[in-house]
Amino acid sequence: MNELELQELLEQVKAGTIGPDDALNSLRRLPFADLGHAKIDHHRNLRTGAPEAIYGPNKSPEQCVSIVGELLTNGSGPVLLTRATAEQINAVTSTHSGGSVVDTTVVWRPADERDNKVVVAAAGTADLPVAEEACAVLQAHGISPTRLTDVGVAGLHRLLASLDELLDAEVILTIAGMEGALATAIGGLSSAPVIAVPTSVGYGAALEGVTALLAMHAACAAGITVVGIDNGFGAAMAAMRILDNRNVS
Repeated sequence: MNELELQELLEQVKAGTIGPDDALNSLRRLPFADLGHAKIDHHRNLRTGAPEAIYGPNKSPEQCVSIVGELLTNGSGPVLLTRATAEQINAVTSTHSGGSVVDTTVVWRPADERDNKVVVAAAGTADLPVAEEACAVLQAHGISPTRLTDVGVAGLHRLLASLDELLDAEVILTIAGMEGALATAIGGLSSAPVIAVPTSVGYGAALEGVTALLAMHAACAAGITVVGIDNGFGAAMAAMRILDNRNVS
């Protein structure tokens, strides 16, 4: 239940079109629903503006089916299953229709389309799985991002060819492994908030993303936000918070 749905419910009680007992039944699961293996936080949408998402790793397919069902039946807003295995995807899409699969992310009930301009820039083709996760999460919340692929700093002219898109963006997500320099390059070109995502792509000294992570934290370009290694989901949600709170005083 989101804020608008709660307000509508209270207005219906006030108008007498729904009784207090029925309203209570609607609200009974609002704080959370205990499924035994998981406590589903239905209150999160009211607190943060976005519903709970499902992190697939270490969950059984049956647990994923149960959680998705609870969110679809008693929740509101988009329902996301992230980092899902083929077995999990098959189980949830077979049980709950309407799911859209993007790589390892499944989305049900996407939000209405918005006109915000978000760029997702991937340094290399090897960074695309993380970029695709970020794009899927943005699309679930109504954003159709502009994708820039293979624009890493080893061929800086490829990035500069997309300068117009960077200058027009409201938020930019940079997805890069190796030494993670793409975030600094874009942070020095655009005034938009830059959310940097280090990936685990790279040779030995890349240390499975640690080098990119530290480089992004030490970036010369001021004001860059850095999320965890391979965390496309977190970067997309950071972008949504920026966009949703931009006009809040």
